[in-house]
Amino acid sequence: MRDIQQDMDIAKNIKLIEWLKLEILDNVSGLFRGFVRGSESLLSECLANIVISAYLLAQRIGISFAQLDRRILEKLAQSKETGHQLEEWYGELSQLEEHFQNRR
Repeated sequence: MRDIQQDMDIAKNIKLIEWLKLEILDNVSGLFRGFVRGSESLLSECLANIVISAYLLAQRIGISFAQLDRRILEKLAQSKETGHQLEEWYGELSQLEEHFQNRR
């Protein structure tokens, strides 16, 4: 009986992972619609949904929220070191890094 429950849990987890991946894709397409329509509310809604889905997907595959936050901070630091244009032109990577650090 335990094997059946375990199999159902695995199937449920796979289904949730696929659903989250589709949510991300759907919201990426929503971004394109938002740009075409010039809709700030649609853009912010889709971006928020992408971030939420990414965090939930990470957790579902065994990456904690804290691990993901640390990886984001690592990527920001690496991008700053390599002279990413967003940092060079606008300092936005530093702003985002500060935002993440202030959330703690």
